[in-house]
Amino acid sequence: MFTPQGPTLPELAVQALSSVERGYDLLAPKFDRTPFRTSDRLLDATARALRPLGPFGTGLDVCCGTGAGVGVLRRLCERRAVGVDFSAGMLGRARFSHPRSPGGPAVDWVRADVRRLPFAGAFDLAVSFGAFGHFLPRERPALFAGVHAALRPGGLFAFPVGAPPPVGSRAYWTLWGFDAVMRVRNALWRPRFVMYYRTFPLPRVRRELADAGFEVGTLPLEELGRRADGSPRCRLVVARRARGGGRG
Repeated sequence: MFTPQGPTLPELAVQALSSVERGYDLLAPKFDRTPFRTSDRLLDATARALRPLGPFGTGLDVCCGTGAGVGVLRRLCERRAVGVDFSAGMLGRARFSHPRSPGGPAVDWVRADVRRLPFAGAFDLAVSFGAFGHFLPRERPALFAGVHAALRPGGLFAFPVGAPPPVGSRAYWTLWGFDAVMRVRNALWRPRFVMYYRTFPLPRVRRELADAGFEVGTLPLEELGRRADGSPRCRLVVARRARGGGRG
């Protein structure tokens, strides 16, 4: 899963015993050489699904990490793409990996806690990739409310959600075991490192987005395939801020 250029086991151990912010500061130089980076296949599928829903002038990548999602925004947004994250190390790597290019949209990087986004009515599109496991369920309403406030009326908040693995499958027990280990770690060690895989059920997330003022739908990412029962392996959640204003 890790390339020879990726983090070593001792480096990963130090990261896991750090806070989320400090852990990602440490991991940042090698993050793109780990399986934690969102795959190009998923990024490309998301960009293709969103393109017909545009045009978009400005875009926000929530929890941008090293900037993979900003790469999607640069393809879709005409004027400006902004990445926001609270890890200075990840933002530094993002700046290095995604320099401004002539003729493309302006790119900016903002260090902030996304539970308290410093924007109001500034964006046509917000995206996020692989970050929601870092938020406890009780923190999501504030996160979704902040994204809603950051969007202009009619703006979209989009993120992919994979189908849950079948109960009893190897993947199911792997995720269950990881979450169990993290809960034990956080009960015994400080600072906490919040990262859970089984705390983001789509039905509940849809309700929370609606409570924040979004009109919520999903699109199947067909190029990522379907499961044996015919359901998509991955869906794109598309939450729209009402054009009439709505909350926020």
